[in-house]
Amino acid sequence: MSVDTAGVTKQESEVAHEAGRRRTFAVISHPDAGKSTLTEALALHAAAISSAGAVHGKGDRKGVTSDWMDMEQDRGISITSAALRIDYDGRVLNLLDTPGHADFSEDTYRVLSAVDCAIMLLDSAKGLEPQTLKLFDVCRARKMPVITFVNKWDRPGREPLELLDEIEQRIGLRPTPMNWPVGIAGDFRGLVDRTSGVYTKMTRTPGGATKAVEEVLEPERAAEVELDAWVQAQEEIELLEALGADFDPESFMAGESSPVLFGAALSNFGVGQLLDTVVELAPAPSAKLDAKDRPRRVEQPFSGQVFKMQANMDKNHRDRMAFLRVSSGRFDRGMVLTHASTGRPFATKYTQAVFGSDRSTIDTAYPGDVIALVNAQALAVGDTLYDGPKVDFPPIPSFAPEHFVVARAVDAGKYKQFQRGIAQLDAEGVVQVLTSDVRGEQAPVLAAVGPLQFDVVKHRMDQEFRSPVEASPLDYSVARRTDEESAPVLHALSGAEVLRRRTDGELLVLVHNKWRLRVIERDHPSLLMEPLLAGGVDEGE
Repeated sequence: MSVDTAGVTKQESEVAHEAGRRRTFAVISHPDAGKSTLTEALALHAAAISSAGAVHGKGDRKGVTSDWMDMEQDRGISITSAALRIDYDGRVLNLLDTPGHADFSEDTYRVLSAVDCAIMLLDSAKGLEPQTLKLFDVCRARKMPVITFVNKWDRPGREPLELLDEIEQRIGLRPTPMNWPVGIAGDFRGLVDRTSGVYTKMTRTPGGATKAVEEVLEPERAAEVELDAWVQAQEEIELLEALGADFDPESFMAGESSPVLFGAALSNFGVGQLLDTVVELAPAPSAKLDAKDRPRRVEQPFSGQVFKMQANMDKNHRDRMAFLRVSSGRFDRGMVLTHASTGRPFATKYTQAVFGSDRSTIDTAYPGDVIALVNAQALAVGDTLYDGPKVDFPPIPSFAPEHFVVARAVDAGKYKQFQRGIAQLDAEGVVQVLTSDVRGEQAPVLAAVGPLQFDVVKHRMDQEFRSPVEASPLDYSVARRTDEESAPVLHALSGAEVLRRRTDGELLVLVHNKWRLRVIERDHPSLLMEPLLAGGVDEGE
């Protein structure tokens, strides 16, 4: 093995170089803000696909590249997550697609543990919405850099300064616009680059299936063409400068400020500027702390963490796939890795890149890349795989469920299939499984971030495990973590119930609603009722 004068091997140098080329990010948004459309527009702009499939909204969602499950295509929504690799401007962009539907799953939050940056997508008319706030809560907990993209500027919406004020007031994130719209929302003329002052005039393309035609004008010519709209935009830009709303690299990397860009993903306008901003500002993969707070540098031997499990993605093969984010080192297909939690070897003969219904064999991967390990029955969400010196990364946290049902096997004679299916769906993170001595193992409580997950459970229990289930809703909407001392008192209160989460043994108290929660907190201030991540109760009030 060749070593240079600084003691760095050739492979370490290669890994460090490749890691420096990676940008791994996700788009977070509320339903209908245009996330799938933006995903397609980014891929189109980088020439990863030839035409956008999500250009006609939900009515024509069967063409969307990133939605693969039958249920997604039938309903025109994103339920599961996919990873899209884009080669652009000498960089490798790994875009992890987070489901954006109102009934999305815990998987939506979990994906954020595998990225280094997020694009916060806002609807120009609606601004910050409840699901965006919950997703941002996860980003804030990780101190993750966030780039903001204000979408749908080609439709009627709010004033741009009003939207910036909302971002700062509601989530404490200081907005620093990189470009500025000319023309109010719904009368979108184009964008001014705040650094260069150059104006890019918007030219609509039919249906938005191809890249937008952009006409670049110098400021003097722009003033002649856009008249009053140009004057207003310049006045607003001057106000931004007076307020000091300029990009600050340190506060951006600390998750305290956010570069803001405007555009219209449906028309593919402003998407190129967003892509360039991601390349320029989003951080490359860096050292990841293990469970003992020791850094695993990107050039060290291979390590990675499973952030998502998915069974039976291919109807023709009853496979189980683990999505793993590479944290360090070079991955080569066929490597025999070590499973940190068991110490057992794990062979990687079948490894793929997956986006939508497309699969391709992946032979090599570097820090920041996402690989799908096929036939991964031995793995679970949060598991670490490594080569060389042992490393074990901290577990991925569970998130606050808001919907609860009691599950029972329709056919008592298929109880073993019922138990096996529930256990697998729990391991995949489709739902959280809660139990108690009172309810018994035959009637576990399933907890989910969104109720659509229960439809997924019923479908898969019937089709894969041949054990149909009935799911009876419970009248709870809030979950909090508690402890052994507080549990008996809480369990005895009206409108509350304590159960134990099967995966980690945590005690959770379920409460009917946020008003009952506040009464309990007021009357019993000494009891532990700790909020779970993404579990605020005040969103949208």
